Amino acid sequence: MIPESISVEEKLQERIKELSCLYQVSSAIREFEGSYEATLESIVKILKNAWRFPELATVEIQCESYHLSSNPTPKEGYSQKSIIKISENEIGFIKVHYPASDLSKAHFLVEEQRLLDKIADEIALFFERQNIKIQEEHLKQTAARNDRLAILGEITAGIAHELNTPLGNILGFSEFIEEKTAEKQTKRDAQKILNSAIYSREVVKKLMFFSCDMPQDIKKIKVKPIITQALSLLKPNFKKANIRFKFNIQDPALKAQVDPIQLTQVFFNLVINAIYYSPENSKIVISINNNETHYTIEIADEGKGIAPEVKDKIFEPFYTTKPLGEGSGLGLSVVHGIIKSHKGEISIADNIPKGTIFKIKLPLNF
Repeated sequence: MIPESISVEEKLQERIKELSCLYQVSSAIREFEGSYEATLESIVKILKNAWRFPELATVEIQCESYHLSSNPTPKEGYSQKSIIKISENEIGFIKVHYPASDLSKAHFLVEEQRLLDKIADEIALFFERQNIKIQEEHLKQTAARNDRLAILGEITAGIAHELNTPLGNILGFSEFIEEKTAEKQTKRDAQKILNSAIYSREVVKKLMFFSCDMPQDIKKIKVKPIITQALSLLKPNFKKANIRFKFNIQDPALKAQVDPIQLTQVFFNLVINAIYYSPENSKIVISINNNETHYTIEIADEGKGIAPEVKDKIFEPFYTTKPLGEGSGLGLSVVHGIIKSHKGEISIADNIPKGTIFKIKLPLNF
């Protein structure tokens, strides 16, 4: 179709509209206050007025999860389109439609296509900058949390070493008193001291796990038997809570360098935690996948999930969301310490539609 000819004066007017459109779009992006939808809505309105026949134009933007239109798109019509890309990856498009009943393809201008391409680039840069900001903020939070955990690790290691000697003395003398005394009340009191000292020793052991100050027995072994055995031991817990589980492993013959006892402890802590927060008749899914260098363990439950304000605290020692007396707040910090000592990473994500996924990434060799 032959492009429609327009006068020099009209071309000048259209050029002014295009420059004005670019300025207004840049302003809308610069004034972004956290709502992507509001910014895109502003761009839709600005673009509609920039086209040659704004009263007949329909502007449509689709970008990532957002889809906006200035008015319903015509069932039969013509359109100009520009793709929105970030690093050669398509994240959306912009279209300007004209109804076929009123206008033709010839009513679009070459300059309008160039403007559309420019706006698509501006939107792509806008989303890219926002994604970079989000990543930077996440990295800052992760670094800050790791710094806090490192300091806590040093403190807890010192506390654990200081407590080991007096706890050893308490255990030894309470056992000696219990064995040597014939008085029943003294024997009962000595047993109470002994039980309290044993509990305290377990807390010290967990503190040492958290601070990565426990000796390890690293060996190259198959991962599946460790998880299978742990699940077998946990079957009564699943049955009592009336919860099902499913275990998937990509490579049943997968081998990795690991301390089997510590990996079992990590798995126990995370699964027992998942059972605690899971409702009856729900399911916990355990998945193990691997590539050439790493393997991942995912434990997904269908519980109430973890509140955003809590996610940065759950690996800190003595922090717990359980009622008083039901948790020491050391389980997940111990998990973090063991994973760290294995040169791995642990993270949490929301399970869709509900629940939490604990993700562990570990090297096959280190």
